[in-house]
Amino acid sequence: MVAKKFEVAIFNEIVKKSVREAEKNRTGLSDDWADVHYIEVNAETPEQAKARLYNRFPQARGFVILEVREM
Repeated sequence: MVAKKFEVAIFNEIVKKSVREAEKNRTGLSDDWADVHYIEVNAETPEQAKARLYNRFPQARGFVILEVREM
């Protein structure tokens, strides 16, 4: 298969919760991770794009992918 370019919408739910509740962000990430980031990734399928992003931004650290869209 040929790699395609996908745009992935991702944020961090732990940061979002701490910002929303005006608590100290103890994740080591900047507060802007409370907002959605759009990251481009090359992959063969949307599932592969999602897996690649979760490899870099693990769910165990609070990252949530909202959408994977082919560009």
